[in-house]
Amino acid sequence: MTDAAIATLARDGLRGLTHRAVDRAAGLPEGSCSYYFRTRHALLVGTVTRMADLDTVDLVPADLPPMDVDHLAALVADLVEQASTTHRDRMLARYELSIEATRRPELRAALTAVGERYRQLAMRIVAATGAGDAERKGRALVAFLDGLIYDRIAGAGARALATEEIRQSVRESLTGILGHPSGS
Repeated sequence: MTDAAIATLARDGLRGLTHRAVDRAAGLPEGSCSYYFRTRHALLVGTVTRMADLDTVDLVPADLPPMDVDHLAALVADLVEQASTTHRDRMLARYELSIEATRRPELRAALTAVGERYRQLAMRIVAATGAGDAERKGRALVAFLDGLIYDRIAGAGARALATEEIRQSVRESLTGILGHPSGS
């Protein structure tokens, strides 16, 4: 049901997200969504949680071997490509929810909690490169990725970039964030 909510958010925006719209998108009888998610808030939080669960399956490697900037750049560039193509609906839904969260503190709390998962992963990735200050640099990495993905999907830079062009931009930015010479 939350997958249908993600698709509805991506297609119709927050105004189009209703319990009935989710029922229709999921091919379920009317009232099904409201049975599981009694309130709009419950539906929004359930959708945030589902997106994070999907991201965890798609993005989080079980073990992070030590890696250099080039390896990390390839990993991050692939993530950017997936987020802006295969998982585009999920990202559009996330943007819709993020804007709404600026007006709803209870939704902001759910997004912040889920966002901490991403920041923790980024900190693990930074630590795997051997860079110090993994907390600060991990947060910078998440901010960079958020901006890059947003730019690809909805921003002024919403143009197709070649994979190598993405990797080069990511490599250059990571070199600055991590404080490593390129390729080391």
